[in-house]
Amino acid sequence: MVAVVSGVGAARPDLVVRNSHFAYLGISDQWITSRTGIGERRWLGPGERLTGLAVEASALALADAHCAPEDVDLVIAATATPDRVSPGLAPELAWGLGLRGVPAVDLNAACTGFLYALDQAVAQIDAGRRSTVLVCGADAASRIIDPDDRFTAPLFGDAAGAVVVRAAGAERCCADCAPAVVLGADGSLGDILYVDRERERLTVHMDGAEVYERAVDAMAESARQVCAVRGAELADIDLFVPHQANARIIRSVLRQLRFPAERTVVYVGESGNTSASSIPLSLHRAQLEGRLPSGTRVGMAAFGAGLTWAAALLDWKGCRHTPNGQAP
Repeated sequence: MVAVVSGVGAARPDLVVRNSHFAYLGISDQWITSRTGIGERRWLGPGERLTGLAVEASALALADAHCAPEDVDLVIAATATPDRVSPGLAPELAWGLGLRGVPAVDLNAACTGFLYALDQAVAQIDAGRRSTVLVCGADAASRIIDPDDRFTAPLFGDAAGAVVVRAAGAERCCADCAPAVVLGADGSLGDILYVDRERERLTVHMDGAEVYERAVDAMAESARQVCAVRGAELADIDLFVPHQANARIIRSVLRQLRFPAERTVVYVGESGNTSASSIPLSLHRAQLEGRLPSGTRVGMAAFGAGLTWAAALLDWKGCRHTPNGQAP
């Protein structure tokens, strides 16, 4: 059996926050856009919960996979901003989907969390321990921004994105096309991007210049490494989905990789950095736009606080070598 991503879904809050919101910081729409590529983002409103977004995204992913909720035998939620410290997001997500008694666990690797969680899902299926794993990346980063910091406040948005990872037989995906994931971390770099308690609340801190340099190198190198694991070339990637931190980082990664922009997903302008939800949110949008037909070879790369980084390479909903190129 081979692990296959068979469905995707995403959800964002209704509240649109445009760049003009940050005029009180003495910065303009043009100033933000030129440095980040971000024009707007969505934030949860007062009283709204991240769990609601996670349930909505996950329900869409299950529907896209033609998977009944009762078929799920593991839920993994990647988040750094759950609604409560404990219990985490995953048990409440499972409950919201009507799952009873199904194991559910949170994973915190910041913006890299979705790919770390995807690796766990693939490993569980490869080991024969699970057959259907729901992976949800969700973050309400608006809860941890410093509203007085002009360099971080405009960067972040809230969202949830989810995928269903299922065990598929050889008739849907050959072993040579099994998903590959590479992970990395360097705790000595924790001080360049972190969240800590300040003035009675959690607040994100970032050394922008240092993060930029490290992020570009980490994402480019991990993308090369995951191709090597699969015995593939960068040119074999049909669609590259990088973490949507900001447009300048994405452009720099593409230059390092010499990868064409037309085969890259860039939606940061309308969502901002949505942390662990960034990649599944982008996958969902790409599928809606017809950029992800079954059998598409997808490359993904991300970095986050820790410092953590990861990359993945997989064939979307089944590999191109099978008759239908799609998962059940």
